[in-house]
Amino acid sequence: MALKFQKRKVNLLFWGVAIASFTLFGGFFQAETISAQENSSESATIQKVNQDVLKESLTTDKDSGKTAQNVTSVSQLSDIRPTDWAFTALQSLVERYGCIAGYPDRTFRGRQATSRFEFAAGLNACLDKINEIISAGLADKVSKEDLATLQKLQEEFAAELATLRGRVDALDAKTTKLEAQQFSTTTKLFGQAIIGLQGRLNNNANIPRVAGATVADPATNVTLGSQVQLSLVTQFPDRGLLLTSLQAGNISTDAPITSVFALNNGFTRLGYEGNTGNTFTVTDLNYRFYVGDRLAIIVGPRGVNAVNVFRGANRIESAGNGAVSLFAQRNPIISLNAGQAGLGFDWQIGKGVSLQGVYSAGNAASASGDGGLFGGPTSIGLQLAATVFDRVDTALYYLNSYTNNGTLNSAVGDNFLGLTFSPSGASKFSTNAFGSSISWRTTNKLNLGGWLGFTTSSIQNAGFSGTVETLNWMTFANLVDAFKEGDLLGLYVGQLPRITSSNLSGNINFPSLLSGTGGVAGSQPAATTQVELFYRFPVSKNISITPGLIFLFSPGNTATSDTISIGVLRSTFTF
Repeated sequence: MALKFQKRKVNLLFWGVAIASFTLFGGFFQAETISAQENSSESATIQKVNQDVLKESLTTDKDSGKTAQNVTSVSQLSDIRPTDWAFTALQSLVERYGCIAGYPDRTFRGRQATSRFEFAAGLNACLDKINEIISAGLADKVSKEDLATLQKLQEEFAAELATLRGRVDALDAKTTKLEAQQFSTTTKLFGQAIIGLQGRLNNNANIPRVAGATVADPATNVTLGSQVQLSLVTQFPDRGLLLTSLQAGNISTDAPITSVFALNNGFTRLGYEGNTGNTFTVTDLNYRFYVGDRLAIIVGPRGVNAVNVFRGANRIESAGNGAVSLFAQRNPIISLNAGQAGLGFDWQIGKGVSLQGVYSAGNAASASGDGGLFGGPTSIGLQLAATVFDRVDTALYYLNSYTNNGTLNSAVGDNFLGLTFSPSGASKFSTNAFGSSISWRTTNKLNLGGWLGFTTSSIQNAGFSGTVETLNWMTFANLVDAFKEGDLLGLYVGQLPRITSSNLSGNINFPSLLSGTGGVAGSQPAATTQVELFYRFPVSKNISITPGLIFLFSPGNTATSDTISIGVLRSTFTF
């Protein structure tokens, strides 16, 4: 009887400590959650601006976006030689009339087939040039034979020339209208609005993991919410871009922070959620520019972190148009302690090979305490990305972070590492994270891939020692244009971050505390497996609807907890 009473007393004591911990430290848990959501709920717009703009600029021909280049001598066309049968004709058109233009790379590409409209465009350029010569009183410079030839060609291509001139007139009219009505000549507005309908079935969790401890999920209401993201991209003459983004939303699937069930929040969070109380907040304010033709630099007080700087191997990575859960967006270690202010770079080493790096501070604006640009939560990371055989995208990455709140500052899986209650302050950890991602485009429609992530965190508080290790993995299959052009069918199966080893001194190991065994060294007794299925249906070019199902087996890395079933209906509007 005494033994039973003693066990019950220990269990009650643990319950008291657990609830007190959530109550006393709810402030930093809540702050971490908001920060993580700001960085994790990346929209397709932000992903495109933050990654694709630089990636496309760095990986394509630097002249590919320019118009044809006028030449004044046939020798400026690198692929034309005196032995070519058309050399004399080209020389005459170039040097006598100046009405032949080359491609941006100074080639003529004479063996390339041409359409009647393309020929008409060249003819029209020569007609305009000859008219200029005649108007300038230099009619003697144009031979009668050339005029006769041009007259015959003008008659032959009268319809095409009329069409081209009509197009030019229409473009002039549109240009005049745009100049009168445009918001800015240098700034473009991109936006995304998500309306989400989501909910999960009733379930019970065995938290803490002691006999008879059952907690009913308090966050099973079906909810309807929204998230809006607006981005202003300003281009400067020096090939620089200023990105300013605002976000507002009210979507949250979290259990109350005062509930022990909140330990499952990192396992149930959706990729598109984010709760700012419908108040717009600045999520990005950074400037990116080129140093040469292969190196881009990003610097700023908001939105500078590995999520925004690293190139994702999974090309279908988007909270608005990709997978619906937060875990399925990307390897969670990339979001590890994602800060806001800092410096990053994207270096195109060679064809298909690039290197990205970033330093990010989570509390850079604080002038006192454990904060500032080089104090408080900080992270630094490198990623090497490569495309192999034009079909396989790979990435290897490493991050080091420092946190001062007893967590990884990650919004996914096992985030809580340990709580010291030491006189020196909150628990401090230094974390090394290693990961790799791969994506294989087996066909033009089917994309297979996955990732692996590992972290090892060392406690930094005086008088304590030991490390905590976590592991996560994911496999996925994306099928595009499965039933309709622009649709996407996705299947994701993986295991969320799980503490595989915890040997902290002082009996503060979280897996053991959760199991009521006194905080001894050990690992989580089970692994949470996630199965996610979704289908994105394009209603139009700018509107899509995505129903999705998520099943979490052994949530909270606890085998005795009920399976959690989540259903969502996400509507995405882009503009």
